[in-house]
Amino acid sequence: MDTLKTLEKLCGQNAPSGFETPAAQAAIELLTPFVDRVYQDKMGNVIGERLCGKPGAKRLLLDAHLDEIGLIVTGIEEGFLRFQTIGGVDPRMLPDREVTVLTQPPLYGVVACLPPHVLNKEDASRSIPIHELFVDIGMDQEAAQKAVPIGTPMVFRGSCFSLSHGKICGKSMDDRSCFAALVRCAELLQDVNLDVDLYIMGSTREEVSGTGALCGTFALNPDCCIVVDVTHGATPDAPKEKCFPLGSGPAIGVGPNMTGWMTRLIRTQAEGEGIPHSLEVMGGHTGTNAWWMQICREGVATGVVSLPLRYMHSPVEVLDQGDLEQTARLLAASVRAMGKEGKTQC
Repeated sequence: MDTLKTLEKLCGQNAPSGFETPAAQAAIELLTPFVDRVYQDKMGNVIGERLCGKPGAKRLLLDAHLDEIGLIVTGIEEGFLRFQTIGGVDPRMLPDREVTVLTQPPLYGVVACLPPHVLNKEDASRSIPIHELFVDIGMDQEAAQKAVPIGTPMVFRGSCFSLSHGKICGKSMDDRSCFAALVRCAELLQDVNLDVDLYIMGSTREEVSGTGALCGTFALNPDCCIVVDVTHGATPDAPKEKCFPLGSGPAIGVGPNMTGWMTRLIRTQAEGEGIPHSLEVMGGHTGTNAWWMQICREGVATGVVSLPLRYMHSPVEVLDQGDLEQTARLLAASVRAMGKEGKTQC
């Protein structure tokens, strides 16, 4: 798998929560060569299925979400678009930002801002709240009302590109980079005989509710699942205890949202395969789909594996290609280990 091309294909799609169809279509195309069948469920989740054909085989689900944060149009004033957020958008970074308005065909816009020459001291030192911001699409009121229906979603403009030393930068790496890791995992397992029925899910609506993963898990009824999401990559100004250096490999979640034997199995595979990794202590809500998947039906044994990512929830998220590959290797090793003789918990 060409990591950059895969990320370009996934991250180049404009697909905020509730509007994931373009990302889902790309996910289906990428996953199809490595599974028995791929389909979409009623929530729009992409499900890849690979059955091992062994009687009584346990069902293992791998999940990474396909949606991204975004904006949604709530009104039009003098041709400028009013908006609310979809998911956790940081208002500090919105002024001057380029956006894509998801009309047909798409329009481009910029989040309006006052130049420093006319700002007073109070405004110059504060974060502008969402309700005071507009998107400029270059139209007057009449044209804007015809072109942009209320409820139209918007996303950050851009895709992804290479930095130096194996780093890649772009929008929606959270969490499409992790779905790319799932595709790579499926590729690594292509010629491997498995002891479990494997399901790979590209879930919807994680950034707003987690309902895509919840409904998908309920329908699939897995015995165990591994949720793959991003965690915070280290930068000079970030708290060291909450971040992980890029290039240090995946982080394995430890805490009450994870099932102990799953965490131990994943960690054992990392150590046995010589995969660089860290432990990420998560004392409560992990901020991932695992929070909802763990309590689906009568409960699902759950693990969490995270990919370090800088500048989360921005259009310039940065990851290390090596970390993505090591994450895929760890997932593949964990899938191979699940369901073997003696591994009866799953």
